[in-house]
Amino acid sequence: MPLQPSVLRTISFIDGQNLFYAVKEAFGYPFPNYDPLLLSKAVCTQLNCTFHDVYFYTGVPDPQDDPFWNHFWAAKLAQMGRAGVRVYSRPLRYRNQTVRLSDGSPYTFLVGQEKGVDVRLALDIVRLARENLYDMCIIFSQDQDLTEAVDEVKRIASETDRWIKVVCAFPYSPASKNKRGIDKTDWVKINRAKYDQCIDRRDYRPKTA
Repeated sequence: MPLQPSVLRTISFIDGQNLFYAVKEAFGYPFPNYDPLLLSKAVCTQLNCTFHDVYFYTGVPDPQDDPFWNHFWAAKLAQMGRAGVRVYSRPLRYRNQTVRLSDGSPYTFLVGQEKGVDVRLALDIVRLARENLYDMCIIFSQDQDLTEAVDEVKRIASETDRWIKVVCAFPYSPASKNKRGIDKTDWVKINRAKYDQCIDRRDYRPKTA
């Protein structure tokens, strides 16, 4: 077995929308108020590893489809970039989705879908492992589709005789419906007290909202 490095170079990978909905469910916050840098560093401190970098991924709606969230994400992502976060964003694509109401009648509404965001996140996790740029990666997402990327990182570690750990960090409270991290990772559950220490106090919502 390869030895654990004395200094664990750590990179965080944050799925912005997945984290937002998990926070909303666990703690009730109605908009993404997390600070990616503070959150990453807090988890690194808990794990006794050395923070190295943070990558952030999200879909952004077109201003004509949703001006509120377009303004919010444009402002928040710009601030993240100034703070040193590596930001990757893609346009949200909308499609009609129809559900049946309790009385049996159909109801159709628009649903935003992030095309390419999860793929890019998975590719970066694998690519940076191959380039030997981290010893530990922290994934802020509970998307089980990322299990294949985790498998690939473990394969890289085996083939190159390196020690690499993959961690899944996610908000958790009694209100959380999804209580699982990504399979084959170590889980770090973020409680309300820890999360509240990592809030971005800036308000990126339009002033007229």
